[in-house]
Amino acid sequence: MAHVELSLSEVFAPTAGTSSEQESDNVGQWSATVSRAAEPCLLIDGDTNVLAISSAGCALLCLGAPEDVIGRPLLAGGLRLVDFTARPSELTEQDTDKIAPLLALHSKQLARGLLRVKGPDEAGTTVDAISTPVFADGEVAGALTFFSKI
Repeated sequence: MAHVELSLSEVFAPTAGTSSEQESDNVGQWSATVSRAAEPCLLIDGDTNVLAISSAGCALLCLGAPEDVIGRPLLAGGLRLVDFTARPSELTEQDTDKIAPLLALHSKQLARGLLRVKGPDEAGTTVDAISTPVFADGEVAGALTFFSKI
């Protein structure tokens, strides 16, 4: 089972006479973190466009390089999801709406699920996805997802 542990690398404690607001927004901070992460992870916005993806995330999801995916819709960026049958076939739109990143975005709650990702030469790799909504100004602005290969 995958174990995800998060920690803060810097404390944002205001000093006397300074603003208590963070210097950048929540989505911007997660975007920078995901871009530099060694772990396979992904950040999408409210329109399901990829804001950031780690190199390890691209490799695990068979997406090429991060710059090829960033700015494109998650499901139009080359991500090929297949079902769990003996002869895998592409997921329908109804099924792709239930994957963890999109479910977290729409339900505004944590979501977890298994994905079967089809690579260029293989039947499929099973991936565990754990997603959380990312908020900005009290509204869901995106979803952050961590992946691990099973």
